[in-house]
Amino acid sequence: MARTWILTGSPGNHRATRAHGFDVIGFKERNRKRALAISPGDRIVLYATGVMAFAGSIRIEGEMYEDHSPVWSRTAERPDPYPWRFPTSPEAVLDEDEWIPAASFVGALDHIAKWPARHWTLAFQGQIRPVSDHDGLMLMDRLTAAAGATA
Repeated sequence: MARTWILTGSPGNHRATRAHGFDVIGFKERNRKRALAISPGDRIVLYATGVMAFAGSIRIEGEMYEDHSPVWSRTAERPDPYPWRFPTSPEAVLDEDEWIPAASFVGALDHIAKWPARHWTLAFQGQIRPVSDHDGLMLMDRLTAAAGATA
């Protein structure tokens, strides 16, 4: 059964993913073990740090491969190759001005409920994490509705 994952990244890295047509996603060197748990058909929901918002979702279309060519970076001076990569396709992607504030999910997502309400942002620390089917459906309902409203 396909799983839903939340991938945390900077707005700049989301722009880089968009610039590549949402056809590839990568994970940091230290997240190889998590990346190995991701399978074709799984969904990645994109969460933007700083602005604390959901930017869209993509589907995993193939097996993991290793590639060190630069796509994403922390800064121009410190590229991070994110070597564990997957081919992907866009599912429900939003323009930056349409991103859905994560705060609107406080009290609704199982994943956020693991932390005290005033510290809900801790739910999005770290690069990649799986979420429950309930959370996946709720996120996709909102992302699909927002993407449909702009189509």
